[in-house]
Order: sequence, then C-alpha cells, then structure tokens
Amino acid sequence: MVTCGLCDEQETCQKDQDGHAHWLVKKRMDSIGAKILVMSNKGGVGKSSVTTNLAACLKLKGYRVGIADIDIHGPNIPKMFGCEKGRFKQDPGGGMAPVQAHNIALASMGFLIDDPDLAIVWRDAYKYEFINQLLGGVNWGALDFLLVDLPPGTGNESITTMDFIGDVTGAVIVTTPQDVALLDSRKSVTFVKDSEFQVIGIVENMSGWTCEHCGQLSSLFKTGGGERAAKDLDVPFLGRIPMDPDLMASCDRGLPYVLSAGDSPTAKAFQDVADKVENFAKQSVGLCAGSPEKR
Repeated sequence: MVTCGLCDEQETCQKDQDGHAHWLVKKRMDSIGAKILVMSNKGGVGKSSVTTNLAACLKLKGYRVGIADIDIHGPNIPKMFGCEKGRFKQDPGGGMAPVQAHNIALASMGFLIDDPDLAIVWRDAYKYEFINQLLGGVNWGALDFLLVDLPPGTGNESITTMDFIGDVTGAVIVTTPQDVALLDSRKSVTFVKDSEFQVIGIVENMSGWTCEHCGQLSSLFKTGGGERAAKDLDVPFLGRIPMDPDLMASCDRGLPYVLSAGDSPTAKAFQDVADKVENFAKQSVGLCAGSPEKR
C-alpha cells in the first residue's frame, strides 16, 4: 500500500511523496494529545510489558489510548493483548483501521504477517516506509495518549519515528537493575535529550520478586540502580515494577495484567507510574482531546 491510496490528495502525493507522507502523519498526530515513546537501549528489559500495562492503566482512567508497535523484528504487542490473529482492515475514513483490543487501538507488524516464525529482513528504506504507514496510514482518530513501543537501541527506527511524529511529548525509559542494563538506559536518556525531547522518567522493571504465595517482595538482583541513574542524569524516577509470576502469566495469556490484578502490589506499581505519566502529559499538552470520560 502506498501513501497515495490513503487520502484524496493523490496529485500532491504523486508530486512530492515524501512531503505528503510527513503531511499525512502530522494530520493523524494532530488528533492525538500526548505522544509517548517507551524505549530502552537494551533488549529483554520488559519494555513491551510496561507499554501494555501503562496503556491499560491509562484506559482504566477513562482515556482514549493507542499503541504503535514500531518493533518491526519483534512485534510482541499483539501477543500481550491476545489478538495475534488480528488484521488491519480498510477504514471508511481512509487508510487502515487499528485493531481494537480491550478498547485500546493497536497497530503492529504482527497484524501483517501470517507466520509468527517469519523473520523480517529489511533494509532501512523498507523500515522507513513501514513506520510511515504505521503512523500516517493508520487512521488513529482522536486519542488522548499514543504510546509508541520502540525497538531496543537508538538506531534508524527510533530516529525515523521521532522525525515523523515531530512533537513527541516525552519518553519513558525502561531498565532493569543490572549494571549492563543501566549502562544502556543511560544512553537512551542521552539520546532523547540530544534529540531535544523531554525524558518523562526511568522505570526500573524486574525490581525484586513478588512471592506468589505470601506476596512478599524479595531482591533477586540489586535494586535502586534505576533511581540512582535517574538522579545522576537529572531525570525523574517513575518507580519500580517487581518481577511477578502473575504478570508473566498474564502476558502469555494475552491479558494486560492490571485489568485483572485488582490492587496487587505489582498493579499498584504500574498505576503509580501511570499517574506520573498522566501528570506529565497534563502539564505538557493539557491532554488536548479533553478530560477523561468513561468510554
């Protein structure tokens, strides 16, 4: 699918496809209040599970929420929402309609491939066009929050996404307590600052282990590294998410953990992070789509 097929500006698109692509993304993004990047410079830190549950927390608050899964080579968002068989459909308003799961709008490479074992082997030009289509080709409609789940690292996908969105509200950096993860997360903070966007804060994921029997939190790794890194880099610390067997089971089951976990310590940790992201968005963009309403 090419950009010309997504709107009625075909003559303009044919003359200046790159310019029109940016115009179309801007048109989509103008209907969205806060555009939040969720990122890490290291894989395996639980970035997608944080994105999933942060989105669900914001939805529980009554906001209109979407997730753009930019992780082309490892699109995990469909699995975490239990909609791996979801597929894009043509939207009557032009472009593709996002897949809806738990009343959250989703767009992912996972909705374009039938074989989950298929490896996506693309050069940068194909990735550029995919990101263009995911942000501009998908008819997101009016949202209060769009969470953008970026792949690990600070490479082409992250740069292209920032360039297309333009007015990124801020970035949430996900890390784990290990030194190597903290070292990489510091690079993510530097990358965002160098890009002249705001860092909302650092989340320390897998911070301790919640016993499935008694609920007591024990330290598997050293803790506090995320908070120290935030202090050193002069960015906010958003909180610690414990390593919870119920959280892992929920991800595998395709149900965002906070939708069924009640007031468990892990759910409370996610809610605390969501509160801070919400407050940041209120101060930054005023949530231009309006006050939360139960939808």
